[in-house]
Amino acid sequence: MSPWFVGVVALFVTCLVVSNIIAVKLFTILGHPLPAAVIIFPLTYIFGDVLTEVYGFKRARQVIWLGFLCNLVAVGAIYAGQRLPPAGFWEGQAAYERILGYSPRLLLGSFVAYLAGEFLNAAVLARLKLLTRGRWLFSRTIGSTLVGQAADSAIFLSIAFGGTGTPLGSLILSQWAFKVVFEALATPLTYAVVGFLKAREGAEVFDERIGLNPFRLRG
Repeated sequence: MSPWFVGVVALFVTCLVVSNIIAVKLFTILGHPLPAAVIIFPLTYIFGDVLTEVYGFKRARQVIWLGFLCNLVAVGAIYAGQRLPPAGFWEGQAAYERILGYSPRLLLGSFVAYLAGEFLNAAVLARLKLLTRGRWLFSRTIGSTLVGQAADSAIFLSIAFGGTGTPLGSLILSQWAFKVVFEALATPLTYAVVGFLKAREGAEVFDERIGLNPFRLRG
């Protein structure tokens, strides 16, 4: 297995797990509230673009499921740590639960949104690559992000905050717009990484006879 592929996978998984940990912090930009995860979560889409563009949809599909599993392990470990009886002299239990604790709705929203968004992103990019015959990389990275991030933001926020009085429309739009702008600004970096990896790997993958079923891990 290529060491470059392993490196991209490691960065993808790291960004995913870290973004879910720091998502509890909220900040505002131009009057719009956003979770701190937006500073790093869009990188998972950039690495996802790189995986699909360089290694193909089959490899990207495997990595998306690997990321899901790793995130599940992280959440399980955090929950187990929360349930452990605190030492009598330790005064951080309440802070631990407040910062790292997850509600079932947040977890469900996060997991469903991640799978839907990442698979849509990879599928759209794979098909656009065929349509463009491998040209105009920017059209694939931005086009796939428009679809994937729209699904991610809408699904997560609807499941996590639906019925709570949260202004979902403006929140979904602001998150989606931020992530798309992030991706667009990172286009030169994406070009550089893709060009570097294609040169090192000596391959150009086109998913002409590859099914886009996210649950089929082989073929």
